[in-house]
Amino acid sequence: METERIVQLSRELTARIEDQAEAYQQELYPRLAQIRTADEETRQALRSSVETERAQLREISGAMSQGLGRVLEVTDEMETRLKEGEKSGKKRRFFHAPPANSIIDYQEASEGYFAQGINFYKLALLVVAGSLAGVVVEMLWCLITNGYIESRAGLVYGPFNLLYGAGATLLTLALYRFRNRRSSLSFLGGMLIGSILEYACSWGQEMLFGSTSWDYSGMPFNLNGRICLLYSVFWGVLGVFWMKNIYPRFAQLLLKLPNRAGKIVTIVLTVFMVWNCVVSFLAVDRWSQRREGVPAESAISRLLDERFPDERMERIYANMDFGEGSAEANRSAD
Repeated sequence: METERIVQLSRELTARIEDQAEAYQQELYPRLAQIRTADEETRQALRSSVETERAQLREISGAMSQGLGRVLEVTDEMETRLKEGEKSGKKRRFFHAPPANSIIDYQEASEGYFAQGINFYKLALLVVAGSLAGVVVEMLWCLITNGYIESRAGLVYGPFNLLYGAGATLLTLALYRFRNRRSSLSFLGGMLIGSILEYACSWGQEMLFGSTSWDYSGMPFNLNGRICLLYSVFWGVLGVFWMKNIYPRFAQLLLKLPNRAGKIVTIVLTVFMVWNCVVSFLAVDRWSQRREGVPAESAISRLLDERFPDERMERIYANMDFGEGSAEANRSAD
């Protein structure tokens, strides 16, 4: 097998390095031991010789390190594919184990699927599904912890929140290369990507609308109140759960869609979400203007005031906080 040949070459390379080290012991090192008493020309020659050897050894070290790293990656992927493939789809007490990502990859490739790998169709459907699922989960969590249902939507039409859709998409893009690797890589990647996304969304909302939807200032190890260690760890756990459980189930579900119907559904949903985002941005911006006492001077502003009055916006964005720019503060100033 080819692996046996690689093992043999590795042993030969190690033996040659040992021979070279022995040659240094016999030839170069005795000369270096006399460098203090040598003349300047001899010293310069020794320096040049050492620098040449060092450069070559560093090149060898870099190549070997790269090769070792790749060997470890392949070994990890092989072990993970075996372990997850054996567990794939097995019935557990209450549910079936998720399909292995390696099996999903094989099915997508063998069937010439429209949402194969990471392409526009799969990413678009991920945004929609993630935006919906995140809102549903958060509303259920609110019901369990607070005893009531409260809107967690981020868009004016439907129970969608692009933060979750963007999070699902970014997690998938960032962690897809690790889908057949050990879970610790998905955990670290989830921590990093989730924290960056959460910080960027918090900063962007404050810059655009002067409002915030969360503040971790009272929690330990927070950064400007936008992210904190605890929720970064949650993002890491989510990264593992997403890449090893949710994503393969989602991809398996998509495989049930016929290619033509899947493309049509994806395009329709994409157009709807783009329109939803545009209207939501305008509605929130106009809501912020109304709170600052800015009158409706254009037909679009008047239409937004009519379709999205404060009462409706407060129901949709129940946790929106405009801080010092609130209507109450403005009225007090007046």
